[in-house]
Amino acid sequence: MISQSVEYALCAIVTIAQQAGRVCPSREIAELTQVPPAYLSKLLQVLVRGGLVHSQRGLHGGYSLTKEPNEMTVWDIMNVVEPIKQTEKCPSKIEVQHPTLCLLHLLLDNAEASNESMFRETTIADLLVQTDTAKPVCGQQKPVDSEVSPKKKRSKKK
Repeated sequence: MISQSVEYALCAIVTIAQQAGRVCPSREIAELTQVPPAYLSKLLQVLVRGGLVHSQRGLHGGYSLTKEPNEMTVWDIMNVVEPIKQTEKCPSKIEVQHPTLCLLHLLLDNAEASNESMFRETTIADLLVQTDTAKPVCGQQKPVDSEVSPKKKRSKKK
């Protein structure tokens, strides 16, 4: 139904949203979402160009959302990453009674419209709400705070 790019972008957006306003480095997003870093970098650039994510350069750089999670929908992300085109004419070019779509493509178009409605109504905040029975979004166990993580000390060989 949705592409892997859209799925990865949704995971990245949810991960950034979970950071509660903190700028989230791409390395951390990649670690939490298990999205390959190079691919994630390209997706984040698309999200920045689409106006959904803000990038901050520098030592404490990273990514943050441009809107609150309750103001951003799944549809917003899908539309920026890979817009869904609705069927306007029957691609099989079969003559039909309906002026533009055969019955099969009319059915598929109606299904797409139903999914679109659900994606437009589901906010990122909806995806952040977790109950005791829900699994973490995108396989995350807990947010990683790179500023607090202890660094491993190297032992000197004698």
